[in-house]
Amino acid sequence: MIMHDAGSPTAPLVTTGAGTVRGVERDGIDRFLDIPYAAPPVGSLRFALPASSPSWDGERDATVAGPTAPQNPYSGALARVLPTVTIAGDDFLNLNICTPASRGAELLPVMVWFHGGSLQHGSNALEGYDGGAFARDGVVFVAPNYRLGAEGFSVLEGAPLNLGLADQMAALRWVQAEIAAFGGDPRQVTVFGQSAGGNTTAALLAHPEAPSLFSRAIIQSGPLAALPPEKAGRITALIAKDLGIPATRTAFMNVSPDDLLAAQARVTAGSTPITGGAGYSLSIDPSLIPTNPQDALESGAGSGIPLMIGTTTDEARLWLVPTGLVMKLKWLHLAVARRKVGISAAAVKLFKRNYPDAVTGEILGALATDKLLRVPMNQVADARLAHASGTHVYEFAWPSPVEYLRAAHAVELGFVFDNVNSPDSVGLAGTGAPQELASCMHRAWVDFAVTGDPGWSSWTAARPVKTFDGGTNPVVLAPRDDERAALTP
Repeated sequence: MIMHDAGSPTAPLVTTGAGTVRGVERDGIDRFLDIPYAAPPVGSLRFALPASSPSWDGERDATVAGPTAPQNPYSGALARVLPTVTIAGDDFLNLNICTPASRGAELLPVMVWFHGGSLQHGSNALEGYDGGAFARDGVVFVAPNYRLGAEGFSVLEGAPLNLGLADQMAALRWVQAEIAAFGGDPRQVTVFGQSAGGNTTAALLAHPEAPSLFSRAIIQSGPLAALPPEKAGRITALIAKDLGIPATRTAFMNVSPDDLLAAQARVTAGSTPITGGAGYSLSIDPSLIPTNPQDALESGAGSGIPLMIGTTTDEARLWLVPTGLVMKLKWLHLAVARRKVGISAAAVKLFKRNYPDAVTGEILGALATDKLLRVPMNQVADARLAHASGTHVYEFAWPSPVEYLRAAHAVELGFVFDNVNSPDSVGLAGTGAPQELASCMHRAWVDFAVTGDPGWSSWTAARPVKTFDGGTNPVVLAPRDDERAALTP
């Protein structure tokens, strides 16, 4: 139960299993920031599974954002449109909560947000991830941090794999144990994440423990894959070589987080999800990810959990347009890329015919969007239909005018969070983003969390896709199905 200090009506108090936290009330919303859900992963706990958070005496100040996971800021052109907040401190396995200040005795639905950032960027301290609009609409919002980059996704001898994912599971267990004290119903938890957060959401959905941790899931522009450790570990091997050390837990523990970040920056320079290079990925792992998530989901894992899943129309433009790569890529680059990922020459001809005014880089971007995200999404939706699972599919299609991004990766975030006027959203969508579209999308996310129905028909053989275009936002049946079919194995 939340209590407001009689001497300070804006200081709500909640007692958790580890101690009491003191938040702040503003505009009818109680915010509790920097609540530890696991012990600081430093010292002997570095490169180890998350441990229980120590308890504390008295009231813990939960009014300001806590430490963020060690990370480098975005570099180059991406830094113009993607913000970074870094707050120093060891206790970065923390979470933020937004909950209505006034409500009845009935527990409210919960939404747990896992941020994106290529498994190496992002935090719950970003202004764009404030969950106030969700709390305003009767949802208890939770946003955990988790280990990133070398600290969270290295492949090291002597260390568990997927530590960042293990952190997320620890956060979900914390929610099950503690969220009722903040007014949330542990039986109505929706997990949602975008990009890398969508990737981890897919892995969580495929995990056998999923039904005991959450009841619904939303995957926004998330890859559905994990790699064998020998492939996922290539970036770890590059960092180890750069530092002149073996890829072992013992060796990496002797390197400071700052030095690891510096090495990570060196080996990932110039890499993008579209053009390739060193990057982090989830690892196939007997403990957390025994099977590639897409394969597991197609085989029926998570079939009892309603799923909403979608992409943006122009995902790849985030990496191709601000950087200028879209105009630099030539047909030779496209030919090499298509052979590398198994795209047929016939598919390339189809896309070129469908987009006669597009330059080569735009054709590559459209192919990459479909091959990496839209085709796997359709395959999972089809398989879940065979398992009689509830699935809703969407596409974000509103074209941002910022740097010709159009409906690029991450542009939808300000609309989902209903905060298109926040600096984070303005950086991607500009100052004229339509509030009507934000209201529509945010309402769909809330309705799905509350009822399992976002407001359009669930997946059928007709392939209905809710298309958020900022106009009529129609449901389109089997959009661009010739392109999907051409890239489907």
